[in-house]
Amino acid sequence: MTGDAMVWLHRTVERPEAEARLVCFPHAGGSASFFRDWGGNLPGIEVFAVCYPGRAERIAEEPPTDLIQLGADIADAVVSLGDDRPVSLFGHSLGAVVALETARRLEELGRGPARLFASGSRDAPLPDAAEYEDQSPESVAQRLVELGGTDAELVADPYFQELVLPYIVSDGAMFHAYPNPMEPVLQCPVTTIFGDEDVDADRRPWRELTSSALDEHVVPGDHFYLTPNPPYALLQRQLAAASNPAGAE
Repeated sequence: MTGDAMVWLHRTVERPEAEARLVCFPHAGGSASFFRDWGGNLPGIEVFAVCYPGRAERIAEEPPTDLIQLGADIADAVVSLGDDRPVSLFGHSLGAVVALETARRLEELGRGPARLFASGSRDAPLPDAAEYEDQSPESVAQRLVELGGTDAELVADPYFQELVLPYIVSDGAMFHAYPNPMEPVLQCPVTTIFGDEDVDADRRPWRELTSSALDEHVVPGDHFYLTPNPPYALLQRQLAAASNPAGAE
């Protein structure tokens, strides 16, 4: 890995023999550690987790404010991994949108991903911007608890409020400032995955955002269905097909 790739991408398990790579994008307020166990549970796949600025080992850096530029920076890091092994992208919630912009940049560079997995997101018209007017720290903290991804006791902790909550608020501001461009349209297939009890899933017109196939999967759970039940079997199956198209069903 080059220096740029090491800053942006954390390799969960080194697998030089792997035929496919998966780059994972955390949700708003999330960090690369969210995917720390994935490499060990996806044999034959080399898994990387994106390290956003402003948190964890990059806490001294300013959090990102431009989602499109963030995707471009991550795409450059992915390209710097080198070789021609197929790369797929998995993003959860906000991460799905960052993955979309990363995929667009990769395709612009002629290094398009094999597939984009949009987790915690479903194919639907974009929501009205008025749904997201209140972005105060108190409102964001309450929203975290309601989504099920963060324990109420943790949210009340002063350390969390001082060090973590600011970049969660920043992520939310970046997401809501995103202009939701419909172009360029992706050339790669998209798989959406969301819980059957997820009333907070990101809504995005994925059928219009790709010229390739859209594959939708509804799984048991809420917005953070993947915490107790990561979709390893689905990923293994579709990534194997991406690395061996002749054997795809």
